[in-house]
Amino acid sequence: MAMKIKNLLAIALLVGGFSTAFAQSQECITNSSIGHEAAKAKNYADAYEPTKAVIKECPTMKYYTFTDMIDILHSFLSTNQKGSAEYQKYFDELMNLYDLRTKYLPEFRAKGTKVKSDAAALADKAADYLTYAPDVNHKIAYGWFKESVQSDGIATKASTIMNFLNESLAVMKADPSQSNQFLDDYLWASDLTDQAIAAAEDDKAKENMEAAKENVLAVFINSGMADCETLQNVFGPQVEQNKSNEAFLKNTIAILRMMKCNESEVYFTASDYMYRINPTADAANGVAYMYFKKGEYETAVKYFDEALQLESDNAKKAEIAYAIAASLSTIKQWGNAKRYTQQAISFRDDWGAPHILMAQIYAANPNWSDERSLNACTYYVCVDRLQRAKTLDPSCAEQADELIRTYSRYFPKSEDLFMQGLKKGDRVTVGGLVGETTTIR
Repeated sequence: MAMKIKNLLAIALLVGGFSTAFAQSQECITNSSIGHEAAKAKNYADAYEPTKAVIKECPTMKYYTFTDMIDILHSFLSTNQKGSAEYQKYFDELMNLYDLRTKYLPEFRAKGTKVKSDAAALADKAADYLTYAPDVNHKIAYGWFKESVQSDGIATKASTIMNFLNESLAVMKADPSQSNQFLDDYLWASDLTDQAIAAAEDDKAKENMEAAKENVLAVFINSGMADCETLQNVFGPQVEQNKSNEAFLKNTIAILRMMKCNESEVYFTASDYMYRINPTADAANGVAYMYFKKGEYETAVKYFDEALQLESDNAKKAEIAYAIAASLSTIKQWGNAKRYTQQAISFRDDWGAPHILMAQIYAANPNWSDERSLNACTYYVCVDRLQRAKTLDPSCAEQADELIRTYSRYFPKSEDLFMQGLKKGDRVTVGGLVGETTTIR
């Protein structure tokens, strides 16, 4: 008899527990339905309590419960005054909600629910922290964005990369000793956008990341760090301390090159130390510029030539070949200067500067014939090159136009050409170093 009573009691407790669990489940379903429908209708006041109850009692029931609650709290924060007790309450609730969502993300994934990565969820929290925090601590926001970017890598959204770099800048402005960290973060963000562009699976994703790359550069340029004097002051004292630190020297050289500070002492010094550790193209290029500035052009050419052999990027190869040609022109090695100018053009066919340099090389070598009028035809070719430079690269139009005005003064006279059996519209081949055919004006 006693055994029967115990069994009946156990059954009663089991049934009672099941009934309670069933009742809770039904309550969750009801609250979820009410809260979700109210949230969809943007009736956030009615959505708040039932949605809150679902998150408390059955948080992994539906993923949209969290997104609904985020919308609800956004609405409440937008309609309450910053600094009020109510505002602080809802802000704290929002931050805690993000933590709770992250806690349950693995369970949602296990059920096959499509959810954000933990890193993307953290980036959402950081973005809302910036938007709604009564008193933003940029170090906190920076830390969250950095953790998110580190975790998601090239899968990071463009907006998160921008927020990360902007917060790095905010931290640096509050504490200038963080300037190196900001520079490192800029290089990292720039590299991430490059990788993401290369890995983009569709045009839209590529366009978004290309826009982000432009914005990343804009943040750096507008940071106050982008002028050569500032970079000299920032890096100057540190290069000596890091002369054996290859990563530091590489980053320093990259920034200085990008900002066209390749005539600064810190650029030369960093390149020299880098060349001793690892003679990369950038390091050899920096050492070459150092000798160029000193007027030791033949030594400069030696290092430029080494950089050209080591470099793989065609745009950079064009710049190096152009620098070699300019160095050789300075010491009047015209034939070699022309050869490297042609290389610069072959590496980058939309750049006007090599064509301008070629025109200058030709103008310095007009004498190829015993006839003065034929020698003067050299200036037709010079102007052809300058017109080509303007067409390819409008940014060099002002310099090209100035040289066109200069060289046009030396065109041969019609009567002199007539004596050679030539007239306007005829084609003439200019010999000597030039070796190009042109039309008589």
